[in-house]
Amino acid sequence: MQGLPNHYQQAITIGIEASFILMDFYKGHVESTDKSDGTPVTAADKASSDFIVSRLNKTGFPVICEEIVNESYSIRKNWIKNWCVDPLDGTKEYLKKNGEFAINIAFIENQQAIFGIIVSPVNKEVLYGGEGFGVFIAKYDETGFVYENKQVELRKTKNNPIVLLASRSYDTPATQKFVSNLEQQVGEVIYKRKGSSLKFFDFARGIADIYPRFAPTMEWDIAAGQAILEELGGEILHLQTGMPLIYNKEDLHNPHFIGKSAALKAELIPNT
Repeated sequence: MQGLPNHYQQAITIGIEASFILMDFYKGHVESTDKSDGTPVTAADKASSDFIVSRLNKTGFPVICEEIVNESYSIRKNWIKNWCVDPLDGTKEYLKKNGEFAINIAFIENQQAIFGIIVSPVNKEVLYGGEGFGVFIAKYDETGFVYENKQVELRKTKNNPIVLLASRSYDTPATQKFVSNLEQQVGEVIYKRKGSSLKFFDFARGIADIYPRFAPTMEWDIAAGQAILEELGGEILHLQTGMPLIYNKEDLHNPHFIGKSAALKAELIPNT
């Protein structure tokens, strides 16, 4: 992590420390309640949120987070830089105890995701990187000590057959249609389901090529992954406009999007 700005280094440490909070709850019986949008929330979500937000506030940059009451847009629209946080991405997978959940912390500047941190509490791994800094995967131990901090090599060769990532808990007819159209264009497609932002570990390791998302997501679900994927030479594009996603919008919902590795960036991909 040497060479990173201090606030990025702090955020990586905060994410790792928050992972231990999630794992403490994970070892026991986890109960959930439904939020107003029908999605589940647990005490673990809230504890992780409280910890991360309180620590990130000390960096001097404002925070957008899933589990807090965020500032109104009349205030947020004046922010040049801010954090975007999901303290427990993949709550449904967390409740299933299948290990496919993560912590997402992204740094936003002028509505662009420029640095991302994704922590896998079960695997004790952290994926981080962004604009001009490269992308790294590090392991950490029970004390939070980081080791095996390795830079990801850029990979511009697509898998054969192409590997498509899909949500573990969300699927739509539009996704199925997209897969069918893609198969007609490129031939066989391997369909790999994985929960949460852990999908971006697969992009970083070169074992995934494309991630279409035609179901609801929020800014904190994808901002960290976008910063990382773009630094890997890939992209995440608005399905309708073909432009990169932007953040700290008035409406914090994301549009439907397609994420592509560097190997597929130049290829014309069907929308649906």
